[in-house]
Amino acid sequence: MKQFSFILLFFVIFASVTAQQTIQTSPTTQISIPVKDTVEKWKTGGFGSLNFNQVELSNWAKGGESTISATALLNLFANYADKDLSWINICDLGYGALKTDGNQKRKNEDKIDILTKFGYKATETFFYTAFVNFKSQFFAGYNYPNDSVIVSKFFSPAYLITSLGMDWKPTSYFSIYLSPLTGRFIFISDREIADAGTYTSEPGKTFKPDLGAYLNTWFKMDLIKNINLESKLAMFNNYTDKNKSNRGNISIDWTNNFIFKVNEFLSANLFIQTIYDHDVKIPIYQTISGVKTQTGTGPRLQVKEVFGLGLYYKF
Repeated sequence: MKQFSFILLFFVIFASVTAQQTIQTSPTTQISIPVKDTVEKWKTGGFGSLNFNQVELSNWAKGGESTISATALLNLFANYADKDLSWINICDLGYGALKTDGNQKRKNEDKIDILTKFGYKATETFFYTAFVNFKSQFFAGYNYPNDSVIVSKFFSPAYLITSLGMDWKPTSYFSIYLSPLTGRFIFISDREIADAGTYTSEPGKTFKPDLGAYLNTWFKMDLIKNINLESKLAMFNNYTDKNKSNRGNISIDWTNNFIFKVNEFLSANLFIQTIYDHDVKIPIYQTISGVKTQTGTGPRLQVKEVFGLGLYYKF
């Protein structure tokens, strides 16, 4: 494929409201005048960015490879707030690929992350909350440098989290959600990927339901002028694991997205993601006789960092 592919997902929500303002003109006379409510219940927006990186080498004595890469990111939100109700919707998409001399195009970023959270006010800062989160990826990924072994594709894996709990929102830029009753469902639609057992610890299993406790924190604000941070931490404890020794393990997914705004249309973006899941088996390699050789699999800390400079647009 010679072109970088990216799928856009967006939903637009619009609401209009009116209110009645009552004016007392005399002890026995009232006039009701319809006026426009000045408080907007829906807030929508987001940003999109397209980052590029290129290295071109010709007769370069010190060695190296010519590379070209591009990463597209899209973040959308539609949030509703009215009296005792709160409804947050976030769609976070990304796709990136790179090309080096002598190798085919390889993806270096691929994510679908859709979240919806509906809350009913219990106190000024606490909300009874229903939470749903879906995560997957768009395209196939391979066990590079071996590009014949597929390790991921759309809906393989896919994660669906549904839960009921309490959400603490002391400010507009920070929240902590806690649920003692959360279902996490892992889907593997591809038989080859399912047979490897990488994501379920059970080869051949295409669906894995778990029940446990869930913690989700969210933070987003400008750290200083023109530098914005969005940080999300998700932790899940599966207390229904068939292997009782695993019930004390906690899965962690922590993402940090820094946006360094240069001007209205240019920005730098630094994305860091850290994942630990005891059920996900990562290949373990050792160098034997100068050759990198796989010696087994096991749980490992996964870290991804993506940095780019390019076009940026906020709406």
